Amino acid sequence: MATATLRFYAELNDFLPPEQRQRNLTLPFAAPAPVRHLIELAGVPHTEVEVILLEGESVDLETPVGDGQRLAVYPVFEAFDTRPLLRLRPHPLRTPRFLADAHLGALARGLRLLGFDTLWLNDLGDANLAILARREGRILLTRDRRLLMRREVTHGCYIHPVAPQEQLAYLLEHLQLCPEIAPFNRCTLCNGLLEERLPAQVQSQVPPRVQASQEVFWRCRGCGRIYWQGSHWHAMVRRIQALCPDYAPVPGPS
Repeated sequence: MATATLRFYAELNDFLPPEQRQRNLTLPFAAPAPVRHLIELAGVPHTEVEVILLEGESVDLETPVGDGQRLAVYPVFEAFDTRPLLRLRPHPLRTPRFLADAHLGALARGLRLLGFDTLWLNDLGDANLAILARREGRILLTRDRRLLMRREVTHGCYIHPVAPQEQLAYLLEHLQLCPEIAPFNRCTLCNGLLEERLPAQVQSQVPPRVQASQEVFWRCRGCGRIYWQGSHWHAMVRRIQALCPDYAPVPGPS
């Protein structure tokens, strides 16, 4: 039986038992084995990894590891300049698109509020979620580390917070998403894009008091739901600014 020495850095240690954090780990394995196997043998999903050094040289997930070799494993967006090194993803997702698993409905709605294309499906099962994420180039969001270890998953993010109100803040910071937000452009119910409508075009779909007080409405292209800048709009703006302080609001639906 061969052994390899692994050292995980920064938040990757959160996936390890407390007694194994911030130290070298010696793992037995059948050599040769791909880097992916050793990382996930330690309990860390490969989607959380950005840079891997094998004996000081940058490698990818399928590089074979031999007996006695050393691995240094760094997380996504670790705080040092990784640009000169080989990244595991040849082409980053220029416009982030997400797929949230069944337990992250509140997070999906929050992302849609911020303008991100986010699917939320609670009846597909792990295998189909992994396939869909890869086929559509979506970042898979989950609290199930085994789901992120599926080979089909190329882009994923483990959501560490349990409380729904903390999950959106975590993701925005972890993936540095605040510069990408475009609030009030998507339906929080179905993820469809919103399009502007005049009062006469939605007369039969909104209460008379709303019809009398609003000059502009927005209609979801997907489900047909009608939005307007109601009393909750200012509260939503304050919530967004708490998450992304540089956000400058423009009139939009609520």
